[in-house]
Amino acid sequence: MTIRVIVAGYKGRMGSTVVDMVKSDSELVLAGFFDPFATESDWDGVPVYTSYESIKTLAADVWVDFTVPSAAYTNTRFALENGFAPVVGTTGFSPEQIQELEDLSREKELGGLIAPNFAIGAVLMMQFAAQAAKYFPDVEIIELHHDNKKDAPSGTSLKTAELIRDNRVSKRQGAVDEEETIAGARGADYDGFRIHSVRLPGLIAHQEVLFGGQGEGLTIRHDSYDRASFMGGVNLGIKAVVKGQELVYGLEKLL
Repeated sequence: MTIRVIVAGYKGRMGSTVVDMVKSDSELVLAGFFDPFATESDWDGVPVYTSYESIKTLAADVWVDFTVPSAAYTNTRFALENGFAPVVGTTGFSPEQIQELEDLSREKELGGLIAPNFAIGAVLMMQFAAQAAKYFPDVEIIELHHDNKKDAPSGTSLKTAELIRDNRVSKRQGAVDEEETIAGARGADYDGFRIHSVRLPGLIAHQEVLFGGQGEGLTIRHDSYDRASFMGGVNLGIKAVVKGQELVYGLEKLL
């Protein structure tokens, strides 16, 4: 079976890497690109569509989305409504939006995937952190990304925080009379622990989860040095969603 793929965000760093991955896999074929701001009608011989109306009748199986947070929800909803199984790496979805998309996918009996991170190592890092949280309830997350990333904190850190919250005894960390002399110095508060976002040129995607206990510490870290590290997960997602009947949140649901 050949899987026909639409790529939204095909000119971006992640999107262009997805394009190369699809081209290199004999089971996948590029059906089209989507970009409402594109000025070209094709890109490297593949047709470019600039509106939902023009692309909705395209013969395709999967919609891969690496765009921007402001567009991702609308794109994903459109894909589900028109029979394209979405594989989405764009972050910034609210819990309510994810729930709405899950409900819609079940109604349409269509598979889909929203993943904060497609690197297999990052998924393992999140799972390891969830296990550690049962024994080390004192924790902080430091996520580090390139300086062009638009959302903070990252989707990966939020997914990690959710897993930690679900597996630890909830508590508010830090001194009772703690005071920030500069607003934001302690990072974002999530269920009583902190998430810190670093944005610098030269970085790709990195995360540390730091646990502290009496007389000991545990650090779990994952580093993506190249965007190729995400392609194994994207490839797995594309091939899994065409067999599914509902959208899932998190690559770990497909491993």
